[in-house]
Amino acid sequence: MSENTINLRKNPSRKECEKIIKKILITEVLERGTNQHFKTASDFMNYFQSLYPASDSLTKQVQRAVKALQMPKDERGYFIINKTEAQLNQDKEIAFIMKKTNASLEPFSEYETMFLKCDGAYKDYLYQLLTESETFADKIITMINSSNGIILFTNNKHQLEIMVNSLINR
Repeated sequence: MSENTINLRKNPSRKECEKIIKKILITEVLERGTNQHFKTASDFMNYFQSLYPASDSLTKQVQRAVKALQMPKDERGYFIINKTEAQLNQDKEIAFIMKKTNASLEPFSEYETMFLKCDGAYKDYLYQLLTESETFADKIITMINSSNGIILFTNNKHQLEIMVNSLINR
């Protein structure tokens, strides 16, 4: 009998139960966008009992499988299949800090880029000065310090070019 064939005469192993539970939850998430039905091991029993004879050992095997999967639960108490407890805690911390910093996604396509080629020991110092500059504060959206210069992002490339060139040609 192949590994994927379900044997209806005996109870599945804990590993088989884990695979089945994962498939059930992944299907649930793909169909509904979130798990809306499974909070405890007993919520899986109807499915398992449709494939295997109902017994205390089947119930215990499903309970062991659920426990072994160590799935976190969402705020409503439903299992989350695609994250560990650590990932869930990290996501909560990221969400908290995003709210604290008023984070928002900005369409990057609206910004223009310029490359300020510069090298030598003073490149990092130039980057720092540009970061702290009141003159450039409203002209440069953000910068990336790169190996051969500084990448500048702006929403007015022409004006920034004039300002940079006026300083280069001083």
